[in-house]
Amino acid sequence: MAEITLRKYHGLGNDYLIYDPNRNACELQERQVEALCRRNLGVGADGILYGPFFDGDKMRVRIFNPDGSEAEKSGNGMGIFARYLKDAGYVQKTKVSWDTLGGEVTV
Repeated sequence: MAEITLRKYHGLGNDYLIYDPNRNACELQERQVEALCRRNLGVGADGILYGPFFDGDKMRVRIFNPDGSEAEKSGNGMGIFARYLKDAGYVQKTKVSWDTLGGEVTV
């Protein structure tokens, strides 16, 4: 089994795990998302923010619900992801945009 690195952030009543594909070698599967988000048996979270992915100057994040399904957007999740991008050194500016399944988000 491969070792993975996760970060856990809290924001406005939600907690999300951040799975950064640039710092992990394996791709998360639906069953792994479910297992990680389980409060009693896993790390426990309201979902997983999977990113950032880069395509030229565009950035993207995937948002997973605790059941492993993919969500279009998450207001609290996007604030959490912005904080992670700053903490991880991906961005230095105070305004940043990226794509989600539901369209572009600016924080």
